Amino acid sequence: MEWTAWLKCWHPEIFCAALLNSQPMGFYAPAQIVRDARDHGVEIRPVCANASRWDCTLEPTGSEERLAVRLGLRMVKGLANAHGAAIVAARAEQPFASIDDLWRRAGAPVAALTQIAEADGFRPPFGLARREALWAIKALRDEPLPLFAAASARESDIVPEVAEPTVLLRPMTAGGEVVEDYRHVSLSLRDHPVSFLRQDLRRRRMVTCQEAMDAKDGRWLEAAGIVLVRQRPGSAKGVMFITLEDESGIANLVVWPKVFEQNRRTILSAGMIAVRGRVQREGEVVHLVAQRLTDLSGELASVGECDAAFPLRHGRGDEFSRGSPTPDPRGLAPAGLRTRDIYIRDLHIDSIKVKTRDFR
Repeated sequence: MEWTAWLKCWHPEIFCAALLNSQPMGFYAPAQIVRDARDHGVEIRPVCANASRWDCTLEPTGSEERLAVRLGLRMVKGLANAHGAAIVAARAEQPFASIDDLWRRAGAPVAALTQIAEADGFRPPFGLARREALWAIKALRDEPLPLFAAASARESDIVPEVAEPTVLLRPMTAGGEVVEDYRHVSLSLRDHPVSFLRQDLRRRRMVTCQEAMDAKDGRWLEAAGIVLVRQRPGSAKGVMFITLEDESGIANLVVWPKVFEQNRRTILSAGMIAVRGRVQREGEVVHLVAQRLTDLSGELASVGECDAAFPLRHGRGDEFSRGSPTPDPRGLAPAGLRTRDIYIRDLHIDSIKVKTRDFR
């Protein structure tokens, strides 16, 4: 649509905020929307208990030409709209001075404060890192003890329920912070996850996605990145298209049916893959035609020094993590096919259990 293209071109910050406020929807996940906006010069500000409203909003930057996007409380995984509204309403007259002040004035339960702390929402206003904020919340209760409730009857006379000694908590690693961002906000404004693995990837002679897309036609190379989108259109005669992302940009892969069958498990389950193939360039269109794919999910999990899978969130475009909302009409679907199922000829997906979104 022309008006959408105009808005993205001249007001990318408004376009970004509108897409984030419309989630879940669209082809791309929130992390991809934010990445694209930052690549176009938009400043993205983190979730903040004293600045974020429920929706993502626009804030002045000192420049008349551009506004910044403030991530809203809606981005905090698990946070209820009612609790977010209570926090915004309570700070209308005066910003919160501390977590304890927020808890008393907003009446939000400890669970809601914990969700905001896990999303790093107390760092901007109070200078508290995740672990420090969570430690401070440990001293709170949903129902104040009678003795302390009476002592704190006046708003200016705040008495903590538990006198906690000062504790120096070990700071999280940079990679750990990124993992927690993805786990609780579905994106990170810090370094890209793959950047923490770049030194090892260089030793293994793997180039960046941008270097792969800039390479000459016909060159053989190996690149690696997080899997963003996997598609197998019914009109493509079994050819799969995959989009990878790293700290430099994205790379578009073409996977022929024979290569897909040889690497089926890796393609359908890996959060990060390495691909060796040949660059195919036709004008401005560049693809990396895959010959061999390697699962790098273990390396991605090591970013946060943990054994759990990296908490990636895929958009609607990734048919294999979300499920296609409707089958491709050009395919021959078997009887009894449901709208949330993916139809891929000869691909047995009964064992793939995915939580899908129903887009209508």
